[in-house]
Amino acid sequence: MTAALVAEGVRKAYGDVTALDGVSLEIEAGEVFGLVGPNGAGKTTLVRALTGTARADGRVRVLDAAPTAVERSRIGLLPQSFSPAGRLTPRELLAQYAGRYDDAREPEAVLSDVGIDGPARERWYETLSGGQKRRVCVGIALVNDPEVLFLDEPTTGIDPAGRRALWGLLEDLAAGGTTVLLTSHSMAEVERLSDRVGFLNGGRLVAVGTPGDLIAAHGGRSRLVVEPGDGVAESDPTRMPAPDLADLDGGFEVSTRRGRIVVEGVGPRDIDRVVAAFDARGVDVESLTWTQPDLGDVYLAVTGESFEGGDGEAVR
Repeated sequence: MTAALVAEGVRKAYGDVTALDGVSLEIEAGEVFGLVGPNGAGKTTLVRALTGTARADGRVRVLDAAPTAVERSRIGLLPQSFSPAGRLTPRELLAQYAGRYDDAREPEAVLSDVGIDGPARERWYETLSGGQKRRVCVGIALVNDPEVLFLDEPTTGIDPAGRRALWGLLEDLAAGGTTVLLTSHSMAEVERLSDRVGFLNGGRLVAVGTPGDLIAAHGGRSRLVVEPGDGVAESDPTRMPAPDLADLDGGFEVSTRRGRIVVEGVGPRDIDRVVAAFDARGVDVESLTWTQPDLGDVYLAVTGESFEGGDGEAVR
């Protein structure tokens, strides 16, 4: 495969603040690459360097050319902050942007793709809901049928059903050969859409790989989180010692966190015997949750920060 996006040793500083510190990356044609990291990690700066909207040191290539030399119809860009004319309707906005390209897509079809239907097409943009506005912005980024698509927080403000519909649209675009660079605060979004994921932290790319490989390398083990039911945790979490499960085969690690008992390394077949062991030790179990490691756990491992996602997701 041919790399659609290349960054080699990319550096960018704003005064004394280093936004990018030698980032190197290749994204193949037709690949969906998810870029995640804490606020201030350099995600938006990297997108701007790759699109040629910000100068940076190092080598950057987009479709085998310098970003500023690429025919603009081949690139689609949705910035994190984008405010088109408020006194135009979605239909007028899409027509306006389509008019800038020789072979643009039919605006009506794009509006259908992003879920703007019926009366919403005839309302002024400034009167739309936040989610509807973001859908229109996604449509503007797609109207030229780009080969490379940069999406900075594309589903911010969109309801869960609308988000899933846009995920399906992006999956179809990728299946058709569109290269997508995606930044998002939804780890579920990144994990579902991305062929590979890169974690930026402090301007450096600290981990890159498929979601599965990253979880295997950095995500830790599956865990059982137990809510005790005797009220001790709520009144004084320090009085609730972690039960000793050393006599159980499995190498479980037990700790207490925020008034909950957390047992690491519990597989689905271990749950019954772990709960039985709690019962034998007099631990009243009010509720329990079993989880497998995910990209949120990888985020914590490689950045040192808990992930607070746009969907209420959080590393435990």
